[in-house]
Amino acid sequence: MKKYLLILALITFSFSFSQIKTPQPSPATSINQMVGLTEFEVEYSRPSMRGREIFGDLVPYNQIWRTGANSSTKISFSTDVQINGQVIKSGKYSLFTVPKESEWEIIFYNDTELWGVPQDWDDKKVVFKTSIHLQRFPDSISIETFSIEFETLNNNYVILTISWDDVYVPITIDVPTRKMVEKNIEDVISKQPKASDYYAAAVFYRQENINIEKSVEWIDKAIEMSDKVQYWQLRQQSLIYAANGNIKGAIKVAKKSLEAAKIAGNKDYVKMNKDSIEEWSN
Repeated sequence: MKKYLLILALITFSFSFSQIKTPQPSPATSINQMVGLTEFEVEYSRPSMRGREIFGDLVPYNQIWRTGANSSTKISFSTDVQINGQVIKSGKYSLFTVPKESEWEIIFYNDTELWGVPQDWDDKKVVFKTSIHLQRFPDSISIETFSIEFETLNNNYVILTISWDDVYVPITIDVPTRKMVEKNIEDVISKQPKASDYYAAAVFYRQENINIEKSVEWIDKAIEMSDKVQYWQLRQQSLIYAANGNIKGAIKVAKKSLEAAKIAGNKDYVKMNKDSIEEWSN
């Protein structure tokens, strides 16, 4: 009897420590993206079609969906954001959706310790809800594996996309970059700014196309305060002059940047300056 018990124990032990590994049918992934000054992260699992009919069958219409597989999909952002004009506080949320034939409901739920959709759904934990019109890919395109991606990003917004089969749902998320940077500029410039501070503020204002006259004042101060003026600084000064309508001044500075870029061997800046000089001279 003891012999059989020993054999059984050895078999049980070998099964407990099996070295065979098999792939998950819906592998987990996470994506990170910096948008302006806001850090985003999405964690989700990625099921594949595998010949199945997806929306209206595997994923029923008009029912809350975990938006992926396995545990609930999670989204986090480091600052407050806006979607469709609604403010969502910074934090981490479960992302649920309600797929419909022409639009999806997007839901942020204030509970991230979930396996799929909670059985005891609590409307009080819904911090955000909106509807987004979906788009459909042409018949020749079908997304085999469920995907969430960050697309078309700039300093002030990003488009978060959900796609699977022939469905594409774009969610535009606005971030408060301009407000944050302007506050930071105000704080720094009011104290003892360095040449690099004036330069950064001037370039930001030009890129955002705001307060160009102030941008001219600050880039001039940055150039004046710099011990050795670089070709890339002159490049920005020329662009700021041009944005303010001082084309003659822009061409003059661009020529200085061009010669300095040639000496530095930077072909990209040589080309950019040549192109700008030609454009502004016509």
